[in-house]
Amino acid sequence: MKILIVAATKSEIEQERFQNCEMLITAVGMINTAIRLTQQLSHNDYDVVINMGVAGSFSDDFKIGDVVEVVEDAFSELGYEDAEGFTAFTEFHLKNTYTNQAKTQLPKASSITVNTVHGNEESIESITERLQPDIESMEGAAVFQVCEEFDVPCMQIRAISNRVEQRDKNNWNIPLAIHNLNKVVEKIISTL
Repeated sequence: MKILIVAATKSEIEQERFQNCEMLITAVGMINTAIRLTQQLSHNDYDVVINMGVAGSFSDDFKIGDVVEVVEDAFSELGYEDAEGFTAFTEFHLKNTYTNQAKTQLPKASSITVNTVHGNEESIESITERLQPDIESMEGAAVFQVCEEFDVPCMQIRAISNRVEQRDKNNWNIPLAIHNLNKVVEKIISTL
């Protein structure tokens, strides 16, 4: 089986665990991810793409270090603001939410893909009221979109590194999240 692992940064992948897989480091953000994954899929065929990385959690159901499978992801900022607040575009027939069939036994999560991670109480309250996301990342929906365009099966596996709250990196545990993420993805790959 030909597997492509996609991550935003080298630090999210313990590369020695994945000697039989190709790896694509896209750089942070949905634009970088979309460009680099499109280039990769334009020249290569894969049986599955695995997007792995850390994420912040809005949900009390997920603790720091937990690993989840994202089954729904949305571009949360695609729309406009007016005096009443945010409204998603409808007139352009843009798809901004992607669902993906679960492929693991991991806890399932809905995610939003953002350009700016949330760290302000007012914006956190606004986004949770509008979309009720479980987690957020900066790349996930872009991977779903590109893989759908190329008709390549994919999955998104995220480990919780922090709560989405007023930004305080002292409350984060990125090393734990990355360790758990890599252990789980290695196990998933062994079953494919």
